[in-house]
Amino acid sequence: MRRWWRAVAVSGLAALALTGCDTPAGGDGDLTDDWPALAAPAGFVPAVGACHPGVQDVGWLGGWNPVDCAGPHRAETLHVGTLTGAAAAGAAPPPVGSAGMLAARGECDREIRRAVGGDWRSARLGLAVVFPSPPAWTGGARWFRCDLTEIRSIDEPGARTRTGSLRGALTGDTDLRLRCFNPKVRGDDVEAMVPASCAARHHAEFVGVWQAPELSWSELARGGTRVHRGCAALVARYTGVPNDGNLRFRAGSIFYHPLEREWRSGNRGVQCFVWVADRTLTRSVKGVGPKGLPIR
Repeated sequence: MRRWWRAVAVSGLAALALTGCDTPAGGDGDLTDDWPALAAPAGFVPAVGACHPGVQDVGWLGGWNPVDCAGPHRAETLHVGTLTGAAAAGAAPPPVGSAGMLAARGECDREIRRAVGGDWRSARLGLAVVFPSPPAWTGGARWFRCDLTEIRSIDEPGARTRTGSLRGALTGDTDLRLRCFNPKVRGDDVEAMVPASCAARHHAEFVGVWQAPELSWSELARGGTRVHRGCAALVARYTGVPNDGNLRFRAGSIFYHPLEREWRSGNRGVQCFVWVADRTLTRSVKGVGPKGLPIR
């Protein structure tokens, strides 16, 4: 913009010289001292509430092409934060597992909960923390975006094309919520969780998100005892049965943990499911108590 203004000024001076015009009354003959000073250029900051046709891992300016949230889109920016202090002092955007990433992820998690009206991990939703591109960071950008997507399923976390904003999506009844499933199990491995109506035949039901403590990734991936105990506590609370040594004779549990990249970046939410393998359920087990889940 500065070059454009200078070009106009030079062009104007040249025209005056060519036409031989005298200095206008009230003028001092110097055009360069009468222009107001230009404001310092403001860096780009993403807008909250913008929807996007695709999902970005890095906030390249050329990829900022927001669309109407009422039309088809795959991601929505529900919060924009600013890194400060040590997190903003690095030569590049915070890497996976860094203090800056943990701070941004924590803020995104908190603000997305507020925006949608509940824990986004209890639904078919995915959260991405998007930092500025390296050139923008070098130029002084310190923002981060909290982008939310509707995912296809817990087994297929790819973004799904949708219409409408996700703001307030979990404040009422919605098919985004995780409910009942029919697990496909081979040995100790769950190959898929097929969604089912809780009023139809099924064998598993989502009971909540266990916020894991400072476990190592290797312990989490092994399915350590602490993970099973964490989910068992949620199973007992959800179904209304005692959390004691007999719980394992009433029902089992299935859990889904975040990917390693997300885990190291601060997503410590483990999705827990009650699993009744030895009989078919045709209703929700929420609050059924010991009679609804008898010892077998």
